[in-house]
Amino acid sequence: MEQETVLKEILHALKVHSKQIEKRFDEMNSKIENSIFDLESKMNNRFDRLEKKVDGIRVELTETQETTDYLLSKNAQHERKLRELSRQR
Repeated sequence: MEQETVLKEILHALKVHSKQIEKRFDEMNSKIENSIFDLESKMNNRFDRLEKKVDGIRVELTETQETTDYLLSKNAQHERKLRELSRQR
């Protein structure tokens, strides 16, 4: 009878210990999931900022190309006028 009581106490202690370990694993799992979520959020924010920078550079390049095209057309106009003037002489 005494052995049975001791075994029951041991079994109860093991169940309590098992629940404590399970609770710790759940807490660790929650912390890991939160850390992963935070990391994903940071990476997404970085990619968003990088995408905005690239978009800004793309706009600047487009504007530069437009300016270059304009200047080239004006240069061609001036060269035509100079050739016409030189022919008239």
